[in-house]
Amino acid sequence: MSSNPSSKPLAKPMRLAVAASALLAAAGLAAFWYASGVARKAPPKVSDHAVTVTIQGNECQPNEITVPAGRTTFTIVNQSSRALEWEILDGVMVVEERENIAPGFSQIMTVKLQPGEFDITCGLLSNPRGKLRVTPSAASDAEAARPSLVNYVGALAEYRVFLTLEAGSLDDAVHALADAIGAGDLKQAQTLYAPAHQAYKRIEPMAELFADLDTRINARADYFGEREADAAFAGFHRIEYGLFSADAGKNDAQKLIPVATRLVADVAELKERLRALNIPPERLASSGARLLRRVADNLPAGGEDHYGHGELANLQGSLDGTKKIADLLSPLLVKASPDLQKSVDQRFSELSAALDPYREGEGFKPVRLDEAQRKALAGTVRALSDEMAKVNAALGLE
Repeated sequence: MSSNPSSKPLAKPMRLAVAASALLAAAGLAAFWYASGVARKAPPKVSDHAVTVTIQGNECQPNEITVPAGRTTFTIVNQSSRALEWEILDGVMVVEERENIAPGFSQIMTVKLQPGEFDITCGLLSNPRGKLRVTPSAASDAEAARPSLVNYVGALAEYRVFLTLEAGSLDDAVHALADAIGAGDLKQAQTLYAPAHQAYKRIEPMAELFADLDTRINARADYFGEREADAAFAGFHRIEYGLFSADAGKNDAQKLIPVATRLVADVAELKERLRALNIPPERLASSGARLLRRVADNLPAGGEDHYGHGELANLQGSLDGTKKIADLLSPLLVKASPDLQKSVDQRFSELSAALDPYREGEGFKPVRLDEAQRKALAGTVRALSDEMAKVNAALGLE
């Protein structure tokens, strides 16, 4: 398990180099076309509109919302008996989300919305969805007249190459995991699980934008009505449950074969979607900041891997993926806000240093973090998320 994926030798260097070069050119043209065409719980500094959404049982109140385009602050109140998430969806694409909203608590989310009609999730993933309608406004009219974004062509093109190569690594990793499961070699599958999941974490800032695939690939049991027994519970965490949980049962190994087969298919589809994904410049830093915030929120409760306890490997994957984004934006940010660039670099260094005591070779020691250790790491991740969340404003992207 490597903490630096770019240092691994490529299995098919010539083919990948040709593919990467072609993708770089195509991505550059796509980005040029785009460019030339046109906090946790603390309230944001600027908000023109505010909406409170209360979730009770399997519905939102209100279930249909209309707001003008621009910035809206949503306060999501959980009056159900389960921890839940709230998402704004554009088809299968996640626009913005909040996770781990505990019963009796609320979270605040500010998002800049363009005109259109969106779905909203209301608690469990199996619940009926609500509607969010965004009407044109002066803010959306002004957005169309913003300055050219040609300066981001290079960063966007290079990031698309990164996504393609890392998605290929993920595809290889899940195939190896599925092969071990199919052969009944559960010890080998346990060894391969963490590196495979870490590979997903490296591309998660963009992969999680596809709500349907992210649900099938990476959703936790907590977000399904029947938890581990729910028929929709699949992907990495279903495999993790079968490999590491004593509650899974002796006959669960055979049940993992179709789960692993479906995971291979879903990752193959993810590769294709990422290849075609049009990434606006503002999506880079905002997706990285959102992922880090969610990681910080999840860590105190044990992170994502409740059964295999792979918090450290997951953190390294998140660090690698978001650091790539920060590095690509660095030449622009250092000109726009050198102090913020210095702060972002410092926060990344602090997170890497916080992981150092747990490293062993290219991976991590087989330790289970206690509550104090998880909270300490969560604080470091949250500090990094806060700095990443400032990048778009510093670059004039919001």
